[in-house]
Amino acid sequence: MPASSYTLGPESASLRVHTGKEGKAARAGHNLEIEVGDWAASLELGEAPEATRLSLSANSRSLRVLAGSGGMQSLDDEGRASITTTIDEEVLRGAEISFSSTGVHAGEGAHELHVHGDLTLLGVTAPVAFTLAIADDGGFSAEAVIRQTDFGMKPYSALFGTLKVKDEVRVTAEGRLAAA
Repeated sequence: MPASSYTLGPESASLRVHTGKEGKAARAGHNLEIEVGDWAASLELGEAPEATRLSLSANSRSLRVLAGSGGMQSLDDEGRASITTTIDEEVLRGAEISFSSTGVHAGEGAHELHVHGDLTLLGVTAPVAFTLAIADDGGFSAEAVIRQTDFGMKPYSALFGTLKVKDEVRVTAEGRLAAA
């Protein structure tokens, strides 16, 4: 991709959080796919990977449960709405989410960038690293694994702690670069 500025958001890309479950009652819970509905990112592709910058902000109140797999029962609209409310009121509590790159290096593939940066969640900032893959046609994908406890979060649990959300959650982004 040529050096340029790009804006990203829900109109050109998806940003999703994927959770897993653990504990003695894990069979009762669901692995969740959660969409972030209100977010914006800026990608400044430099002439060299080291000159590239990426920043992102997301409204935690815009998270919505899209789907749940596993579990003793299928996840219906009411269940998705209930989990969305729990995420908003008990887990993220409306806190702003932001990321700012601190370093970018060439990846192993011709169109890969290794991005390192600081993620702020619930007022705690911790380092995060991921690979950003950009195709010739401007399509892109990225995936990061984030540990909730790195941000002072206690993973959500239910049924007296026998059903827990795994500490590690996977965040994915994919879409198409749109010139700023």
